This record gives sequence, structure tokens and C-alpha cells, in this order.
Amino acid sequence: MRNRIIAILFVAAFLAGGHSGLYAQSKSVSKTSKIFVNYAKGKANGEEKIAQRRSSDPATVTREKAENAADDDADDSIWDDFDDLDSFRRNARRDFTNFRYKINQDYAEFVKEAWESFRAQPAVPQPNEEERPPVMINDNEKKIAPKDNPLPIKETVTPPAPEPQPKPVAPIREQPTADGKQNDFAVYGTSMKVRFNDEQKFFLSGLDGNSIAKAWEMLSGSEYNNTIHDCLALRQTRHLSDWAYLNMLSAMSEACLGNTNEATLLTAFIFCQSGYQMRLAVAGDKLRMLYSSKHFIFGKPYYDINGTDYYVFNGDEQSLTICNAQFPREKALSLYINSVQDFDVTASRQRTLSSTRYPEMTMQVTVNKNLVDFYNGYPTSIINHDFMTKWAIYANTPLDKSVASSLYPALKEFIGDKSDKEAVERLLNWVQTAFVYEYDDKVWGGDRAFFAEETFYYPYCDCEDRSILFSHLVRDLLGLDVILVYYPGHLATAVCFKSDVKGDYIMNDGRKFVVCDPTYIGAPLGMTMPGMNNSEATVIMLNN
Repeated sequence: MRNRIIAILFVAAFLAGGHSGLYAQSKSVSKTSKIFVNYAKGKANGEEKIAQRRSSDPATVTREKAENAADDDADDSIWDDFDDLDSFRRNARRDFTNFRYKINQDYAEFVKEAWESFRAQPAVPQPNEEERPPVMINDNEKKIAPKDNPLPIKETVTPPAPEPQPKPVAPIREQPTADGKQNDFAVYGTSMKVRFNDEQKFFLSGLDGNSIAKAWEMLSGSEYNNTIHDCLALRQTRHLSDWAYLNMLSAMSEACLGNTNEATLLTAFIFCQSGYQMRLAVAGDKLRMLYSSKHFIFGKPYYDINGTDYYVFNGDEQSLTICNAQFPREKALSLYINSVQDFDVTASRQRTLSSTRYPEMTMQVTVNKNLVDFYNGYPTSIINHDFMTKWAIYANTPLDKSVASSLYPALKEFIGDKSDKEAVERLLNWVQTAFVYEYDDKVWGGDRAFFAEETFYYPYCDCEDRSILFSHLVRDLLGLDVILVYYPGHLATAVCFKSDVKGDYIMNDGRKFVVCDPTYIGAPLGMTMPGMNNSEATVIMLNN
């Protein structure tokens, strides 16, 4: 609550005070944003102290703010209209709305003129490596008691932590309306609805800057607030990742306006108002939206605009006329999936998976087909142009509740009373022997990593898929830290045990991680698959 009041104070002071003239003079979106941000920063310390001293008397805040700003004539006028906190809130809410409307007006002015021709940079194919075939341990090796053996490692990669999802430049306020008509649509087999009525339908008179700017100004009106509000609510309640949210906006816009340029503009507008960085573009008679990404995406042509990479959403044009108008506080889309997304469930066929060494560990698994469909279109990407981060994206995505709720209780029955060493041994053998190995090149025509649920769904998997799945099981079920170990052409794991476990191990940040390789079939803990050169290996840190 304190932070909300501080934020309201900032914007209300800025918009209602003597700075309105300065605000109106600027036609630059970036200047507008800087003026607001600098003004807010300049007032931060004083506002924080006021909020900390806030009493139960709502007027106290107003009086203290007025006293604190006694030396600022422009600020004095801010407080004249506020008799109580409710009135203050109403006025601040109005000023938030005016602030956002003004920003969109300035943006529309840029849209009229800020167009330039660009050629795409060629798509970068995902590197393909020669995969190391799986190895089955022989009976003689099984009898050898593991001994502690420290392994050298070339480097350690720690992917950057995900950031919070973007937010609108100002709160999107619901509007009272007599027509609460809702449009139904579906994305990834999931039924959704937003408020959108026939009066909100619009038509682009052309694809020139003036026509698009006019439509943008129209969309900036409060009659579209409820649609934006509902979209943001779906992002929150359904726990949608940025990629799922963008595709949801596209499906919603097409349901409301058909497969049209108007639908593209509506998608771009709501995406922008939600806080994301995007650019409008034209290719012949088609309007396109470009999105920027914090991750480098393989297999898609991209546009380098002032050092930022942009990708065409639902298109692959090699040349475009692009509007490079910037919107305040815009943030690039992230391809992290930080929480379990709430898609409707369409169960896949049931699959039976059994451990060879522990046949009692026979699991019946089904997967949400809608989630598999989502993963099918998920871009393959890396962070900071570091190829090692690719697998961390998959391994750090939480397991879907439709799988975890059925699989995890069954697995716990077989490991619940075991030591951490015995429990990991059982999980490792289950992953080693329950799944059928096959090369990606043969199945997919090129490298393709699986999210954990996909390993349960598809009939074949390889070393990276097994390691990603195994890392989930150990972290989720046992609470043990896991790292990925990348050798050229092979991916394995290592586990930090609470007890003393012997075998090949890697020291990382003062902790001992024992090698556990899901592709070294039948191998116990602490055994590295033959042919691996640890002096060329990289440790990839995972969320734990």
C-alpha cells in the first residue's frame, strides 16, 4: 500500500503541478519519459519519509507533503484540490489515465513519420553436434566399487536470473460500461474470454504512417481499457509466460477482428500497453509486428535496430519498412518460463515406464497435450549469446502440475524412506532404462531439446532430454542441488548429496557434485561415461 501511495504521489505531483507546461512542450516520447522519471527520482527521498510516518489520519500525508514542498511554488498548488484521501485517489487515478493517454498521443505523432527500410539479418541455424551414442555398462564394471575422483572442468556458466514480467507504463483502469459483451477464443486448447464489443471494431484506412497513427490514437481511448485489463488478468491468473501471452493476444485479436491488419495492430497495441518492446512494420499490403527478445533465437531472421534484435511475429519477411518509434519503459520479451502455466488439460495417451533394476518402479504417465502443443512452437534460444544457457532454460522450467500431481506421489512411494544415495540411485536407473534412446537427427532432422514433459510424451529421447528430466526429479523430490555437465556432444548431470557418496565428482563453489549420467545405461552413481574429456567440460548452474 505504501508503494502505491508513493507512486500516486509521483504522478499526481508531476501532472497536476507546474511541470505540465514542460510536459506539453515535448514531442519526444523518450523526453517525456525522462522528464517524468527524473522528477519522480528527485522526489523519492522525501516521499518515502512521508510514507513511513503516515498515520491513520489520511490528511496527515497531504499536510506533510505540502509542508515538505513549501519552498516549491509549483508543488504548492498540487494539494489545494485534495480534501481527503479518497478525493486524492480519484484525482491521482485520473492523472494516471491522462499520463498514459499523453504518452500514446506522443507515440502516435512519431508513428506518422518514423519509418525506415530495413533488411533482415539471416537466420542463424542451431549448431548441430555429433551426438555421443549411449553406453551400457558391462557386468565387470558394475562390480568395481567407486572411489573418489576429482574431475577437472573447463568453465562454469551461470545463466542470469529471470526478471519480473513487464508492466504497463501506468495502471490500466477498468471502465464502467453498459455493454459487457465478452469474446470467447482459445489458445493452446485453453478457453479464454475478454471484454470486446462491436463498437470497438475498427478499420485501417491504409498502411501509411498517418492512418496507423490515427488508429493508434483511437485505441488509446478508455473504451479499450477493459480489453487490456482482461488480457493482463489472464496473464496473471493463467501464469502465462511472455511467449504464451503474446500468442494469447494474437489469438484474441484474431477472434475479435479476423485474420486482418487490424488484428495485428490490436495485438501490437495491447502488447505495447502491457509494457513490452515492439515495433510496427509494413511489407506490401501486410502490417507486421516485431518483438524484441532478451534471448537470441535460432532459426529466425532478425532485424538489428539500433543494436537491438527484433523478430517478426508470425512472419519471416526479409525486408520491411519499420517504424522505430520508442515507447517509455518498454522491455524485451523473455523466453524464460518461470511458473507452471495454467492451460486447460487434454490428457495424452497413458504411457508405462519401468526401471530395469527396480521393476517395482513402474509408472503410468500422461501429459497435457495442450502444453505439448505450446512447446512445439516454442523458440529455441540462448542467453547472452552463450550456447551453454540453452539447456538451463529447459531444465529450469517447472514441471507441469498435470504430470507432477500424478507422477511425484507414485515415485515418492519408492524413494520416500530411502537415503539420498539410495533414492538417487533408483531415480537414475529409472531414467536410464525406462526410456528409448534415439538421435535427434534421425527423429527431428536436427537437434531438439525437450522440456521434461516432452520426454514423457514422445517415444524417443536423447542424453540432453534425460539429463533435463533427471535434474527435475532430483531437485523436486529430494531437494538436492543439481548441475548439468556439458561435454562436446553429450550432456550429463551431477548431484550434491547430503551424505558422503564416492565416485567421480566436480567441486563447484566449495561443494562436491557427484556425477550421475542418465545415458550411461545401468551405471551407478559416480561413474563418468567412457570417452568423456572433462578438461573440455562445462558446468551449467541450475535453479535449486
